[in-house]
Amino acid sequence: MAMPSPKTPGDVELGTLRDGYPALAAWIARDPDNEALVFRKFGRLGARNLLHLQSRLIALEKELDELDEDARRSDDLEARQSLRRWETLMKYAGDKQRGEKKTVEKLEELRKVLREYYETLLLQAQLAELQTPSTRVLLTFRDYLEGRAFKSADMQSMPIISGRAKDFLSDPTDLVALRKAKEEDVLSKLLQDHWAFRRRESNDPLDRTTVYKHRTVARTVGTISMIAAAILLIGAIISLHAVTDSNAKLGLVAMYTLLFALSVATLTNARRAEVFAASAAYAAVLVVFVSGDLGGSKTGQCLIQLRNGIFQIIQCPG
Repeated sequence: MAMPSPKTPGDVELGTLRDGYPALAAWIARDPDNEALVFRKFGRLGARNLLHLQSRLIALEKELDELDEDARRSDDLEARQSLRRWETLMKYAGDKQRGEKKTVEKLEELRKVLREYYETLLLQAQLAELQTPSTRVLLTFRDYLEGRAFKSADMQSMPIISGRAKDFLSDPTDLVALRKAKEEDVLSKLLQDHWAFRRRESNDPLDRTTVYKHRTVARTVGTISMIAAAILLIGAIISLHAVTDSNAKLGLVAMYTLLFALSVATLTNARRAEVFAASAAYAAVLVVFVSGDLGGSKTGQCLIQLRNGIFQIIQCPG
């Protein structure tokens, strides 16, 4: 998504194009890369719910411990036996006069609350793994939601929905993007923010959203990456072959290794450890090329055998 320059309203009937939630839902679904699937995560309420369930479990834990201690101290042999034998516990669970009934009731309550707590905990863990929307997506969403295309001194913005929900994008830290970013390298982000081949698919003059296909950006980044890799390899070989000075060769090795590390960090989503490993392998190849005297030396050392069977190393003839 991106935002082109503002248009003029013309004679378009905005009541039809911006009919509230139906139009907003259609706008979200129209994004081919699903980047517009941005919603509130209600982090504060989620934490409050978990704290509430946790407190209920803490209270149930204390109540069960007290019931177990009462049974343990009881003079009734069957009450003490119910702590060790499940059949005995269930045998007296229907007797309202005995503590086993309350214990079973508490266990049933525990089962329900604990299941709800675990399910909520796992859902909250999955939610914590979701990323916040990018600045580009958030700005585009806000522009369409608030209808700010023609906001000026004599014309107010035209929000597509009203009520408390119209401000649901106000806190970026409480938003989640349901679509996980496919490419997170620097070049992909840069091209996505400034991609020139975009098109506008709406007649709504307040909708300045333009769309493009993510796979086109991915192919472009892949092509640039292949070209950069070829240049760094072929260019290094040619440069080291042409230069004969040892200090210059060392400088070239350092320069090409730095450029390679920058290209890996910029053109790929490699982690730091992977950048270090790839750079070390690249530098090792260049060092082997230089130390093997393949870069520019025209002569080498030859091993010859003398008449007395002794081998001697001499300078090879040119």
